[in-house]
Amino acid sequence: MDQFLFFLVAFLAIASAVYFVFARNPLYAILSLIVTMFSIAGMYILLNAQFLGIVQIIVYAGAIMVLFLYILMMLNLNKEDESKKANLPKFIGIFSVCILFVGMLGAYKGLTGKTTAAESIDNSVGLTKNLGRLLFNEYVLPFELASILILAGIVGAVLIGKKDL
Repeated sequence: MDQFLFFLVAFLAIASAVYFVFARNPLYAILSLIVTMFSIAGMYILLNAQFLGIVQIIVYAGAIMVLFLYILMMLNLNKEDESKKANLPKFIGIFSVCILFVGMLGAYKGLTGKTTAAESIDNSVGLTKNLGRLLFNEYVLPFELASILILAGIVGAVLIGKKDL
């Protein structure tokens, strides 16, 4: 069941990424990219990497996609702008995809096909509990120094932003 769910989410990620490339409307393209980011986060969670899945949702699907949508709304793209684009970037893109396809085909032919499954799978790898234990025990000093550095950056940004202080 987990494997079927993984392949379903992977198919959703690939389909929405392909739609992102071929979408005519930029708003729909950004929305399909958000679906791609959420499905990649779902794959991380299915692979027992919960921390990466949550970070994927917070950073990419949350913050960066909101920024993309904001920029898209500020640009106010019209359909009249589409006809003014040159054909050279399209040909360069097609050429790049062909080179990528040839490289992937060469990598596929280089596979030997002799893959074996791991004897014992450690299910504790990738858990947030283990990451927290490692951060607060073994790497507590670098973790606290990074938090002080982030705090100094926030205070500096507030002081620059507020000229009345």
